Formats: sequence, structure tokens, C-alpha cells
Amino acid sequence: MLTNTNITTRGAIMNRKTELINDIQILLNNYDNENTTSINPDLLEFMDEDTLLNIIDTLLTQKEASKDTDIQWLETFKKYNNN
Repeated sequence: MLTNTNITTRGAIMNRKTELINDIQILLNNYDNENTTSINPDLLEFMDEDTLLNIIDTLLTQKEASKDTDIQWLETFKKYNNN
């Protein structure tokens, strides 16, 4: 039997998942301005909050790694121009 508490809790979980999905879409769309990534909201039914948070963590780690690579490349370019 569903109670108001169960419905409210489920709604709060879905709202949190929706927020996490939006965050993932924003992170994915920051990689390439030419393509827009959209995630099917039906995936919310199959992914739990921990999985979504793990995806966000992975994307942030990848973004940081690519930033470090860009900085290294810029430093090499800077050294090349100074010679």
C-alpha cells in the first residue's frame, strides 16, 4: 500500500536524480560545444543516486586530467616560443 510518505519520498528521490542527470548533461556538454548531449529521463528508473554520483565523479576526474594535459601542452609551447 502506498502512503503519502512513500509518494513524497519517491518524489524527492526522483527530483534528486533529475538534478544529478542535469549535472551530468552539463558536464558532458562542456567537452564539446558543437554537440548537445541529452540523457533519456527514463534512465532515472534504472540508475540509483550512487551510480549517478559516480558518473559525475568520473566526468570531473576526466575533465581535471584533460585540463592538466592542456596546461602541460601550453607550457611546452611557451618554452618553444622563448627559445
